[in-house]
Amino acid sequence: MRNKLQFSVLLFCFSMICFFIYMWMLSMNKMIVLEIEFLSVSTVPFTLTLILDKVSLSFSMIVTLISGCVFMFSTKYMEEDEFYWRFTWILLSFVISMNFLIFGGSLFFLLLGWDGLGITSFALIIYYQSKESLSAGFQTLMVNRLGDVVIVCSAFFYVILGQFSFFSLSTGVSTMMLVLILSVASLTKSAQFPFSSWLPAAMAAPTPVSALVHSSTLVTAGIYMMIRFSLNLPLTSESCSILLFCGSITCFLGGSAAVFENDLKKIVALSTLSQLGVMVFCLGMNLPMLSLFHLYSHALFKALLFLAAGSLLMSSFGNQDIRMLGGVGMSMPVCLIMFNISSLCLIGAPFMSAFYSKHLILEKMFMSNINMFSVVLMILATVMTAMYVIRTLKSVCWFKPSLNFISINYSPKIYFPMILLGALAIFFGKTYSMLELTLLESVFISNTSSMLINFITLLGLFLGTVFMGRTKSYLLSSLMFLSPFYQNTPKTFSVLSKNLISLDYGWLEIAPLMQKMMINMNKSMIFFNWPNYLSLNRISWLMFIILIVFNFKI
Repeated sequence: MRNKLQFSVLLFCFSMICFFIYMWMLSMNKMIVLEIEFLSVSTVPFTLTLILDKVSLSFSMIVTLISGCVFMFSTKYMEEDEFYWRFTWILLSFVISMNFLIFGGSLFFLLLGWDGLGITSFALIIYYQSKESLSAGFQTLMVNRLGDVVIVCSAFFYVILGQFSFFSLSTGVSTMMLVLILSVASLTKSAQFPFSSWLPAAMAAPTPVSALVHSSTLVTAGIYMMIRFSLNLPLTSESCSILLFCGSITCFLGGSAAVFENDLKKIVALSTLSQLGVMVFCLGMNLPMLSLFHLYSHALFKALLFLAAGSLLMSSFGNQDIRMLGGVGMSMPVCLIMFNISSLCLIGAPFMSAFYSKHLILEKMFMSNINMFSVVLMILATVMTAMYVIRTLKSVCWFKPSLNFISINYSPKIYFPMILLGALAIFFGKTYSMLELTLLESVFISNTSSMLINFITLLGLFLGTVFMGRTKSYLLSSLMFLSPFYQNTPKTFSVLSKNLISLDYGWLEIAPLMQKMMINMNKSMIFFNWPNYLSLNRISWLMFIILIVFNFKI
């Protein structure tokens, strides 16, 4: 019988190797570039390039460490699955594709890792083979295909520049356009506005997949590529404006939707969306290393949060509603402690790893010369982050037990990953800030701005304590209708349909013309019934005819 921990041990060993090479390169201040030319067409060399520097090695170290913890957790979580080894091999292919993207320095490795992440993520999301998972998988695949198309089109710009590697780009107009195109492509993979709807939908995957996807792999691929490009070539003002706008709106949308959400896994997914907005916002301020620092700290505590939440849900008979999870953590104190540690990191509490990155980002925001719209949205998003975090903790930890929970005899396969990630969630921030000298930023802000950062966090904690959140907003849960329009569209017209049914028929008989208008309106609503494919075809043809007539008149 094969040992199920073999992949975890291999990933932990690879993480340690990356750590030792990273410390050697950090002390020697060196980097290694491996380049193999396999084809040359019209003086354009097509090469295979691998980059070994402190950025790629540190990121691979974090990814493989979290992957080893997730693989160990999945041996217990998926032990009753009939197709366990198929799930494990797909998950391992997902990790390998991410490492291709991390170490790649040419377009070949970029496409290999980018497409590998998209295909394997689709296979993992539809693993449970339900209607919801199938819809979420295709939604994720289609949004990621948009970024793939943009990256494939950017290959023409590489040929125009006369090179196949993006590691050594020269400054020029074409290069600036290339960076702008790739910044737009990275928005799809990192679930930024207006491509944010696929990230909450990806929660249909098993919990180990969600812990890996939402922490350090799929959602961070686009941000990592922008960090890699910005280290070699400064971002243009147009790219920074796009990143500032999309990052602030994404952070605000994720926080506002999580405040009115009751599903525990959905809240954690929306918190990931909010933190990704913080990273992209930091990139928009042209601070790539600080964004990378927050990416590392977020990856560690978000993987811990998913594992702790998955352990809590294992003992609640699959119930994910936080209103029904009161007292679930009392029978599992270790999981409850880790859940609290990761939640405090999400707020950016002092002495936690995220404090050293998130607090510095907010201080640099008040110090930078950026537009007021993005600043206001980031302040509101910070308040909402504290609100939904303290609301979740209040429901899970403070409420009285509302269900009869089962007591699970947890093995070291559950405890060891959480304790390891919990220790890193506490000590990583201070340690990495001491190792990385580029993070020694001097911040000069007024006392008012410094007090404002602490005040907005305390305000969010207070509002989250008094806010019950019994209602759910369809507008916010769909991220301002960013979800595909063919899903749940009858909800949009349900209020109008009820009013049409409940009208006074006597009044309609007095006004036959009004009755005829209502009947025609009903027929038109049946004709334009959105979930029907034929009606969508009719709408598209009608819009096409209107555009032709309009252009003909002009």
